[in-house]
Parts: sequence; structure tokens; C-alpha cells
Amino acid sequence: MKVVGITGGIGSGKTTIARVFNAIGIPVYYADDEAKALMNRSKVIRRKLIELFGDEAYENEKLNRAYLRTQIFNNRTLLSKMNAIVHPKVGSHFQRWLKRQKTAYVLKEAAIIFENNLENQYDYIITVIADENSRIERVINRDGITKPEVKAILKNQLPDDKKVKHSDFVIINNDLPEAKIQAYKIHQQILKKIR
Repeated sequence: MKVVGITGGIGSGKTTIARVFNAIGIPVYYADDEAKALMNRSKVIRRKLIELFGDEAYENEKLNRAYLRTQIFNNRTLLSKMNAIVHPKVGSHFQRWLKRQKTAYVLKEAAIIFENNLENQYDYIITVIADENSRIERVINRDGITKPEVKAILKNQLPDDKKVKHSDFVIINNDLPEAKIQAYKIHQQILKKIR
């Protein structure tokens, strides 16, 4: 079974596009969502994150995402340490999930495929891009943060042109109906390649 990665910067709409594939019968593993869930339910991860960030890492038994965001935002070392705690567990969970799937390919949605040099874990990679204003507006509406905060996050992420250069497929998601058409075409292309 082939594993297709789908990635994109914050506000690109990669999750929305992943749902388009899911609607046409392709199982989707949402790695970022699973990471957040594991950070809340795994006692091992919880203990290690508290060791790394202190007791503030959790508030009322729940991951304190706002606090963690401030800790890792400009600290690549802390971010790498956090990823080293969480990502192996997500990887194991994904492998168990993958064994239960019965389709020609699956989609794994992950924000940091290129940033963590994980390209070799995928048979194909789809990168979702969108213009900066659309991305900023989406994130403000979704997360309730300010425009300067979104711009700072965008500045910290790998630029789209670098992701596009290493991708097998690109979906431009400025207009959802048009992006859906692109997704359907890519689905057909992937099926042709793997048959």
C-alpha cells in the first residue's frame, strides 16, 4: 500500500483538502491531530513534556498549547526535543493504523514533512499552497490570533517554493471548488501510477 503525504504551511488548507480525499474513499491519517491527542492521553509523553517544559505544560489535566507555543516559537532546540518525544509515538500509532487499511493508497496529513526531512517515508507528496492573505485570514478566523502573530509563524515556516520543489503534486487552494478539482485529478494520477 502506498503512503501519500499531504503537507502545507499554516492556513494553506491542507486539512480541508485531506477531507476532500477522504470523501472520495481515501483513508486519511491526521498526524498533527494525533500528536495533540497523544500529548493529552499518553502518560509517558505527559511526564517527558513536564520534565522539558515544567508543570505549566499542562493545565487542568490538558495540554497547555498556548504556553507550549510561546516556549517553542523562537526556540528550535526545545521544538526539536518536543518532536523527539512526540513523533516516535505518532509514527508507531500510524503503523498500527496503516495495517488496518484496505485501499490502494492512504493519505498522511503532516505539517512538517520537509522541515524534519521525512520525505523518504512517503511514496508521493502533495503540497497545498495558498496566497498569504488567504492564509492569514484563515488562521485568524480559526485560532483567534492576531495578524502579527500569524505573520511571525509564517516567517518561521519553510517557504512554499522550497516545499513545491520537492513535491510530486501541488494544489493551489485559493478557491475551494477549484482546489477540489485539482484534488480529484491528483487522485486519478496517483491511481494510474500505482496500478
